Amino acid sequence: MKISKLTNSILPMVAIAALAVPGLVFAQTKPADVITQENVHKVEAPGIVNFSLMEGSTGYAGSRVGFGGATQPSAMPWLKSEGFATVINLRLASEDGATVKSSEAAATAIGIKYVHLPFDPKSPAPDIMDNFTSAIGEESNQPVYIHCHSATRAAALWMISRVQKDGWAFDDSANEAKLIAEKPDESISFASAYLKKSK
Repeated sequence: MKISKLTNSILPMVAIAALAVPGLVFAQTKPADVITQENVHKVEAPGIVNFSLMEGSTGYAGSRVGFGGATQPSAMPWLKSEGFATVINLRLASEDGATVKSSEAAATAIGIKYVHLPFDPKSPAPDIMDNFTSAIGEESNQPVYIHCHSATRAAALWMISRVQKDGWAFDDSANEAKLIAEKPDESISFASAYLKKSK
């Protein structure tokens, strides 16, 4: 008997037998758009530009993560009420409207940890990703809220962490970034270049 005929005759029997074995389940793969879009949604947040909330994630950074753009000190009580334990600010202190010191004071005054990781995409610090992944992966920091000016830099670093820490395909992380960043093309471009260099 030829191999093709043997295979055709055996496979149906194997499939039937597998259905009869308790606890044996074939893995199901969701389309990339389902994986990346089902848990991310925009929320109107006082004092925050372009806020996105991710819920139900099984990733390195925990099950609940917030992303945003420019964030005012007045937003800290709302973030506290939403359960965020840590604010990670990627803006440079020299940026117009960055309010780093006043935001840190407002956060720490109500028990929110504040982490300032200035990130310049044109000249990123060599340890930016190590510091970023350390901050988002520390369980005592979670849930984390990550912001920059428009959520574009936040999405770029998040994309890289998805690939490096969560094992996501690049295209899946890019689809997710499109839901977070105001300028997703810039996020994707930076992440792509960074990942190529880090190989």
